[in-house]
Amino acid sequence: MTLQSLRAFARREYFPLYGGIFASFSGEYLRFALDYLDEPLRRWDGSPEKARIMTIIGYSLRASGQSQKAISFHEQAVEIARQEQDTRCEIANLNHLSRTYVALQNYGEAIATSQRALILSRQTGDRTGEACALSNFGYSQVFQARDGQIIETEVYEEAVNYLEQGLAIAEKLGDTQSQALAATSLGIACVILERLSEAITYLNKGVEAAGFTGDLYLLGINYAYLAQAYYRAAAFEKTVLPGCLGMYLLAQIGSEEWRQPADLLVTLQGQMTADVLANILEQKRWEIIAVIGVEGYEFIPEQIAEYKRSLD
Repeated sequence: MTLQSLRAFARREYFPLYGGIFASFSGEYLRFALDYLDEPLRRWDGSPEKARIMTIIGYSLRASGQSQKAISFHEQAVEIARQEQDTRCEIANLNHLSRTYVALQNYGEAIATSQRALILSRQTGDRTGEACALSNFGYSQVFQARDGQIIETEVYEEAVNYLEQGLAIAEKLGDTQSQALAATSLGIACVILERLSEAITYLNKGVEAAGFTGDLYLLGINYAYLAQAYYRAAAFEKTVLPGCLGMYLLAQIGSEEWRQPADLLVTLQGQMTADVLANILEQKRWEIIAVIGVEGYEFIPEQIAEYKRSLD
């Protein structure tokens, strides 16, 4: 019954090829839903609807930390979409594959798949796909250069140029999902490059766009890197709010990436003392509650303590 509902939804023009299924599921429930749908999907013959459903499930798998399994879903979706001549879906999955390969630190494959997405999107006039492909291409290049400890500024400037092109197209289209992806990519790249003022600007754009689309993974990632940007800029009090929100949201969808902002908050707690951090949390109470509710706010100290225990 769930698959039939998704199948009907997949026929809609507004089907979210670049989003996940976080509105109804989170944490262990999301994992259960993905596992539950896995077997019936395998038995279902290829169709455009199957490729599209596999797209959002693959995205959700990556967001919840199951990157290898996500690759399998996206690769199958690429093949089905190609057979069914659903080019937009094919391009979307190439873009998702690129992002997933970055998560696995396979930057060569990430660049190759984003290039395929870019070529195909330009050939077919898929501007949303082009915006995402440009963002993924630049994003992959930044990570590859950093991993190879390349110091030539020209390499990074070229990558940032692709990222800026992706954001410009996304903004022109008014597509908030691709805007969120492009702004997030640029923000993360600028954090890596220590261009912190620009990073904060882009990540705040990413927060706004991801919040509008309801993409909890992108929202959490934006908050996590925004905390990093503030911390590196020595704006320690400003680090607390996005750090707490990123930690909580990513943990809620079962993403292991919640540990990144948690580590930052524990480091900050050691520098400030627990009382100072608690006072900042109290001052930010209503801003935090506006995003994650009272239960989320009250769980934050426990979540920080949980992370500290995991380090012992």
